[in-house]
Amino acid sequence: MTVRLRLTLLYGGLFLVSGAVLLVITYLIFRDASGVNLIVPSGSAHGTIAQQVETERRFADIVRRDTDALHQGLLRSALVLAGMTVVSIALGWLVAGRVLRPLRTMTATARQISEHNLDERLALVGPRDELKDLADTIDGLLARLQTHVAEQQRFAANASHELRTPLATTQALLEVARSDPNHDDGELVERLQAVNTRAIDLTEALLLLSRADQRSFTRDQVDLSLIAEEATETLLPLATQRGVTIETAGDPIATPGSRALLLQLTTNLIHNAIVHNLPAGGTVWVTTGAQPAGAVLTVENTGEDLTPDLVATLTEPFLRGTERIHTDQTGVGLGLAIVKSITAAHDGTLTLTPRPGGGLRVTVRMPAVASP
Repeated sequence: MTVRLRLTLLYGGLFLVSGAVLLVITYLIFRDASGVNLIVPSGSAHGTIAQQVETERRFADIVRRDTDALHQGLLRSALVLAGMTVVSIALGWLVAGRVLRPLRTMTATARQISEHNLDERLALVGPRDELKDLADTIDGLLARLQTHVAEQQRFAANASHELRTPLATTQALLEVARSDPNHDDGELVERLQAVNTRAIDLTEALLLLSRADQRSFTRDQVDLSLIAEEATETLLPLATQRGVTIETAGDPIATPGSRALLLQLTTNLIHNAIVHNLPAGGTVWVTTGAQPAGAVLTVENTGEDLTPDLVATLTEPFLRGTERIHTDQTGVGLGLAIVKSITAAHDGTLTLTPRPGGGLRVTVRMPAVASP
């Protein structure tokens, strides 16, 4: 049964039941109100036997006539009710069709939408009612789906390119070595090892990104301040090599999540702050703390002046600013993309803003552990 038919039967059934109840109540009221008044033309009510017989006969005739009138009225009212029920069913069918017309339009449009035309929208016009809210919700869902599919397609294309680059480099090195028998094998092995290491790093980064997106991890109580200290100690040699000073501060603050993923998140942020810093004399500030919104991790670094438009692209995979990564010894172009995925997997928010005077400020807000 279609929704239109169910609504029609519901309208007709409600009309029939309410009409029947009203008819029964009206019948009972008229039956109680139609009492017979016995009127004696002359003399006492206790007259002769003939008078009493005549009175009883007249009384019986009046009662029978009133009863027949009530029954006839009830029958005619039932016939009228049946006719009006048929009319109400017809009107209910028309009204239900009119009410459901926008829904049929939405269904027809939605059936035409596929992965090839996700830019199509229902765009339902009309008053702000439940159907309009539903159409707007579906349009919002389609917009998010279109964005997600575009990101996935762009990510797949970029990942294919990045994975093909080390393979092509390896093939070129092997062809050069094969064409030149006198080639230095030590240099070839060293270059192949560097290319292979980059390919491994890229593959591991892709696996980590996939793991974060799938949220396939156990949530434990993790202290962000300890995570920040561990990541800082790990990257301290790199900071020293590049002449960058790391300053840490903050209070212990716990958040529910994966310790390994949160450590990777913090390491990526500090590594990014060290690498994209001033050529000499740069500084990185790492702070943790608690806010009403939850646990907060902030990583700031000095560096070049960045525009808001440029900062908005930094979390794109394989992108740094507006340029593709082709060769970069400092990473594979997935650092902030992994940070973004890990943050989303922990129900947190990631905010990137340019620092006044140059550099970047990255703020990660996570849910705090509820107090016992």
